[in-house]
Amino acid sequence: MDKAEKGVIEMSTTSGRAYLDRRLELLLSGKPDEMVDAGYNEDATLISLDYQVRGKQALKEHFRRHLPDLGGLQLKSIGKVAETEDAIFFEVTVITGMYVEVTSYEAFILREGKADYHFTLVK
Repeated sequence: MDKAEKGVIEMSTTSGRAYLDRRLELLLSGKPDEMVDAGYNEDATLISLDYQVRGKQALKEHFRRHLPDLGGLQLKSIGKVAETEDAIFFEVTVITGMYVEVTSYEAFILREGKADYHFTLVK
C-alpha cells in the first residue's frame, strides 16, 4: 500500500505543491468553504468543458453541492505534477462512494498564492 492509499499526502517545499497539498487536505476533509477561502481569489473562475463558475460565493455553492454527490472521497494517487512560479497542473485519482475511481486533470493559474483560474477535466 503506497502513501496515497494510506491517506498520507507528501508535503513539498514549492509554492505550487504547497497549494496542491493544502487543497487536497481541505477537499478530503470535506471543507469546501475553507478550500475556496484558502485557495481562490475573489473573482476566480472555475472552467470545465461542461460549466463555468465565477466568484468565491458561487464556487462555495458549487463545491457544497458537488462534494456530497461524490458519496465520500479518498485519495488514491497524485500523478504527474508540473508547475511554474504562477501555475500548477496535476493529475489526481480519487476513490468516491458514487463513481468508484475518478481521475481528473486540474490546472490553476495563481496570483499571490490563490487561484484566478481553475481548469478541470474529469477522465
